[in-house]
Order: sequence, then structure tokens, then C-alpha cells
Amino acid sequence: MTTYTGGCQCGAIRFRVSGDIKDSSICHCRMCQKAFGAYYAPLVSVRSADFEWTRGDRKRFRSSNFVERGFCGDCGTPLTYEAPDGMAIAAGAFDDPSAFPPLVQFGIEGKIGFVDHLHELPGHRTEEDAQAAPFVLELVSYQHPDHETQAWPSKELR
Repeated sequence: MTTYTGGCQCGAIRFRVSGDIKDSSICHCRMCQKAFGAYYAPLVSVRSADFEWTRGDRKRFRSSNFVERGFCGDCGTPLTYEAPDGMAIAAGAFDDPSAFPPLVQFGIEGKIGFVDHLHELPGHRTEEDAQAAPFVLELVSYQHPDHETQAWPSKELR
């Protein structure tokens, strides 16, 4: 049985999922756009897997009469979509989001037209922006690392 881990940006909330996860999607509906502050929401269903919170407790917002959305109350990271048919986790909250390529799109009535053309935009590595934003060369991330830790924040950040 495969085990996946993840959590929020600041590390206050962590989770573990064990099992066969094969239901990954993107939702374009307006509620998901607002909940993620993005053009769409990448979600991974965990309803057929063993799921547990291993650190912290999410806050929730009831976005409709059927759905609650979980997030970190400290850093604001979107974490869950919780509906009567089960829970989905934000794909980007997993330590390895590349393990969950989306298989289907939902809410396409809310899809923003240019989303289909994002791959056509020029791409640049972070350090290529150093002349306009020199701070990127000295950036130190305070994000929780993409693996389990005994305690967080680390002693260096306290």
C-alpha cells in the first residue's frame, strides 16, 4: 500500500494518506476559484483511502449548503473540499503533487478562456528575474519542507 504525506505551507497542519489514489481532478467552478485564489482548483479524492491528520487541525468554511472547505488558520493554505460523497485534498498540499496528474475537469462552465493557453506563455526560472528583483538570489524559504518533520518550525526559524 502506497503512503503519501502533505500539509500546509507553514507546517502547522500535516496529513498522511495510505491506499490507491486514482481520482485526481481540476475544478473550474467559481467557488473553487475563490477558495483557491486561482484560475482553478486541483483536487485529489481520498474517499477510497485511509486518511489521517498527523499534526494540527484545519479550520473550515461552509461554502455552500453541502460543502465545507478546510484550510490552515495560520498560513491560509487551502487543504480540503469536503462534500457528502467524501473528501478531496488540494493537490498542491501533497509533498509530491506530481504524483497526481488530473484525469478529469469539472465545473467547466466557469472555466476561464485563457487557461487552455497557459502552456504557450514564455517560461523563466526564478533566478532569471534577479536583475529586476535581486532579492530572489538571497531568498530563504520558511515553508515547511516536503517531508515529515518531528517538530515545526525548525530550531533555525524560531
